[in-house]
Amino acid sequence: MPLGVNLERFGYPAPVHWFEAGSQGHPVRMAFLDWPATATPNGTTVVLLHGKNFCAATWGDTARGLAAAGYRVIAPDQIGFCKSSKPSGYQYSFHAMAALTAALLDQADAGKVVLIGHSTGGILATRFARLYPERVSKLVLVNPLGLNDTLSEGVPYTDLGKLRAEEAKTNAASIKAYQLRNYYHGEWRAAYDRWVAMLAGQYASPDGNRVRDAQARLSDMIQTQPVAAELPQLTVPTTLIIGQRDLTAFRASSAPEDQRSRVRTVPQAAEEAVKRIPNARLIRLDDLGHSPQVEAPAVFLRTLRAAMTP
Repeated sequence: MPLGVNLERFGYPAPVHWFEAGSQGHPVRMAFLDWPATATPNGTTVVLLHGKNFCAATWGDTARGLAAAGYRVIAPDQIGFCKSSKPSGYQYSFHAMAALTAALLDQADAGKVVLIGHSTGGILATRFARLYPERVSKLVLVNPLGLNDTLSEGVPYTDLGKLRAEEAKTNAASIKAYQLRNYYHGEWRAAYDRWVAMLAGQYASPDGNRVRDAQARLSDMIQTQPVAAELPQLTVPTTLIIGQRDLTAFRASSAPEDQRSRVRTVPQAAEEAVKRIPNARLIRLDDLGHSPQVEAPAVFLRTLRAAMTP
């Protein structure tokens, strides 16, 4: 069902706020959710950064649980995603996204934050923590991409034209098939249908080509801007929470068959990455996949709160 290029007809789990700015000569605006603490406030703000196939709305269960524990929680839709702007011809980069996120947090008077990034949001969270370490008290990476350089592991570079052609084929069936295999280890639940409908509803909109172009450009950003080389330079306390049944290996299916085994999955990359991040720790969730916050919200919330505790 068409939901609008900016998800105009998709409901979010909290009131939507807006941050407006200029970027690369474009006026842009970013949607964000801002949950106040619903228990005695503990003075800590948590920022939740979504992945490529996700939106701020996907964090709903996690955000409500954290708010009930006294945290303020902010979850933005990054530029190019979901309810936020998708400027024509925009040059997406994690530096640009980090700068816009920093300005959004200034507007929200967030102060120093606990920063949590999932999937592609893990790359962004790492870049943010590198650029603005004084603004981050703790960094938590949930099944993040970018811990390994997949191009160096045998994935061929795919140019923007080919990425657009792939996006032209994306629909609800292809989204579900990809997530069933890579995210949820072959076990589908009805609760996941809402998130497939969310993504597919953008593509199905009359101006869905804007979404396809943005998604192609974002894929190019992911393949060319991993943070693997920067991990030893992180200076903030870092925890990796990794669902061990995650089969995600970004664009590995486009590699020659005899090289695909060289392209590490997220759990495989995390085992090496944690050794390269100063004083990092790794929490393994043995029975969960790429999206533990969606697959098992209560388990994930307990794990996350433990990771945030000194």
